[in-house]
Amino acid sequence: MRDFMRSADRPGSHRWATRRASRGMASLVLLATATACDQVDRLLTVQSPSILSEEQYLQPANAALIAASAVSDYECALGGYVVAAGLASGELLDGTQTAARWSYDRRDVLPTDALYATSGCEGIGVYTPMSTARYTNDLVVRQLESWTDAQVPNRQRLIAQASAFAGFSLIHLAEGFCSCAIDVGPELTTDQAFDQAIARFDKAIALATQINDQVLLNLALVGRARARLGRGNRAGAAEDAARVPVGFVFNTTTDNNAPRRQNRIFAQNNAGFAVNVAPTYRALTTGGRPDPRVLVTDGGRNTTDQAGRLWLQNKYTSLTAVNPVATGIEAQLIVAEVRGSGEGVAILNALRARAGVALPALSAAEIAAFQATVIEERRRELFLQGQQWFDQKRLSLPQTPAAGTPYPKGGSYGNQRCWPLPDAERLANPNFGR
Repeated sequence: MRDFMRSADRPGSHRWATRRASRGMASLVLLATATACDQVDRLLTVQSPSILSEEQYLQPANAALIAASAVSDYECALGGYVVAAGLASGELLDGTQTAARWSYDRRDVLPTDALYATSGCEGIGVYTPMSTARYTNDLVVRQLESWTDAQVPNRQRLIAQASAFAGFSLIHLAEGFCSCAIDVGPELTTDQAFDQAIARFDKAIALATQINDQVLLNLALVGRARARLGRGNRAGAAEDAARVPVGFVFNTTTDNNAPRRQNRIFAQNNAGFAVNVAPTYRALTTGGRPDPRVLVTDGGRNTTDQAGRLWLQNKYTSLTAVNPVATGIEAQLIVAEVRGSGEGVAILNALRARAGVALPALSAAEIAAFQATVIEERRRELFLQGQQWFDQKRLSLPQTPAAGTPYPKGGSYGNQRCWPLPDAERLANPNFGR
């Protein structure tokens, strides 16, 4: 993809989405119709899949496939976002000789940088993959709403699902970027992007309640709680979060069929040695015990740039390990943060005491500095889930290393707390001045 895309070909346009979505189906049509005797002639004369019309693809019979493809777009985008946000927030360090990647953990991404703007999710791009996920899931909703229950089995559920994933895509655009744009529209502030996310979650919650789908309801409630917290509606965030069972987990799906389907953290850290776990996440303890929420081990070798010892994360244990999208643990942390020590102490103690963690209860000092304790618990519980980057902005947390510290590969660390809107968006969007 070029750095500066024409408006019709950028994420958010009908033409772009149709090109991507139609390729897989068109390939199947070719294989099914070509015969041995005329295969060459057919291949020479067949219409390019990239110019199939929307009408040929966006049909009720394809609804389940279209919806699944949109979910897959989000899952891949999330993987790239978690790595990029991990580098930006100081959870990870870059371990490559690829200078284009250094601006993530140096915190000095420029609007002209192509990597974060237009690279794919496999290459840890963020803006285009997440914009694509937002667009394709919104497209699913529009199409499904134009069809009927008789035409599409489980139509209401598919609408709720796509609405929720569009909402999460908008959350990442709101949290990760200083501003964004959707559907070649005007520039949106962080608050406006959160408002867009909340509208999607409102729809998902209403439909999931109507069809009594508790999984989708909890997914959307966690999403809306997160968006409301980012928007500053703390009471509303806690109200939503309190409705979610602590044991709730909604994960991505993964497999080894293609790189975009793999766990991006494991691929970059454990398999590729391209990112390193930052020193502030190594050897963490709680009450004198190793903290199982942030297990990190010595990799026994250097990173690919040979500049430092490799440290491996153990949260994701294979290329097919899943990423959490929303959990009851995150919801409980939101309730604890908003409602304070009166209710929060019991919440944090319960989270520490749960199976697989078994850490000591909060100390008197931790209770006395409860808000700082909640922030630290979020840092550990949500390690490598793409949330620390926005927490640093939302809570004005100190950055490590501090701005101005020399960067080992050249230059110095910046004070960036969100990524700028890429020039690729500005130059392709008629709403922005040239």
